[in-house]
Amino acid sequence: MRGTRKFSALLISTALAATALGVGSIVTAAAPDAAATTVAAQAPHSGHSMAASTRASGDDPDGDGYIPANPPVTGVTPSDRTPTPRYFHEFQANCSVTHTAPDDPIVYPGQSGRSHDHTFMGNTSTDAHSVTASLYGGDTVCKAPGDASAYWMPSLFKDDTKVLPTGPQVIYYKAGVTDYTSVRPFPKGLRYVVGNPTQSAAEFRAHKGWVEGWECGDSFRNVDFPANCPAGTQLNLRMQAPSCWDGRYLDTPDHQSHMAYPQVKPGTNDNVCPASHPVALPMIEFKMAFPVDGDMSQVRLASGRGHSFHYDFFNAWHEPTLRALVDHCIVGGLQCDARGYDQTHPEAGAALNADYRLP
Repeated sequence: MRGTRKFSALLISTALAATALGVGSIVTAAAPDAAATTVAAQAPHSGHSMAASTRASGDDPDGDGYIPANPPVTGVTPSDRTPTPRYFHEFQANCSVTHTAPDDPIVYPGQSGRSHDHTFMGNTSTDAHSVTASLYGGDTVCKAPGDASAYWMPSLFKDDTKVLPTGPQVIYYKAGVTDYTSVRPFPKGLRYVVGNPTQSAAEFRAHKGWVEGWECGDSFRNVDFPANCPAGTQLNLRMQAPSCWDGRYLDTPDHQSHMAYPQVKPGTNDNVCPASHPVALPMIEFKMAFPVDGDMSQVRLASGRGHSFHYDFFNAWHEPTLRALVDHCIVGGLQCDARGYDQTHPEAGAALNADYRLP
């Protein structure tokens, strides 16, 4: 089995290396027009690609890109049950920006400065050397102290000025499957990448995590930045993550294969996990707001054009805290804030106390 995994990692590394021979080739593939190439070329480390992991780390001692779950989750059959309908089954993780850096501990573990510039939220210590042990129990700027997870995305620039989201950003934890009662908490150390920095505009629009695209004012469903945003508005984006897990690996060489999006059960409108990824986890949805308006012609991401947007998640939640929120809000069919409180159902109480900690 180990030999098979190493061979798979080699194939992925070889294939992806062919697309990462140079910044120019990546920019040209994603943005063929000259103006777009000029804008993307200005972005720091715009040659970042979804390379397979080839560097050993504290979580991946042999550096093959596979991080086994310990213990794995086996014997699970995807639930196709239709529970009592509830319009909401979610809670928020409100996390602020902590810092920016050209690091990516998932794609380039232990390789400081290798990535394009990222904007980090949540855990204050996240850098290229972050592993589960260094993040878990660490300082965080999420409202719930139990959420020491790391969240990051490519930094956004207007001209040469970095534009950072201000205040707590909305990171939803939702049910991605119809049977919201089957959702269980993330396993400690799970990580993945949503989207791809080299994706084309068409690929971004067709991505299963697409919600509304880039929007501001009355302009929405854009695959790239709107030409102009009315004064006083913000640039917004929502993007959903896969929520079905294979139960076997906390990461795989492409940082995506261990996760999958739910599928529609034939003959119904129900979303169910595929048999290959039977474990239903919370569906993360980024809802980011960037304080930028006016002429957007010089707005870009560190990864390139607007359709290169992607994000990373590295789970380091305190397990009892996450379980309390998942059970109370997602399984319980509520629309909760970061305390696990649904103001339309005050009789249900809250999962956390006024300090956003377990009672």
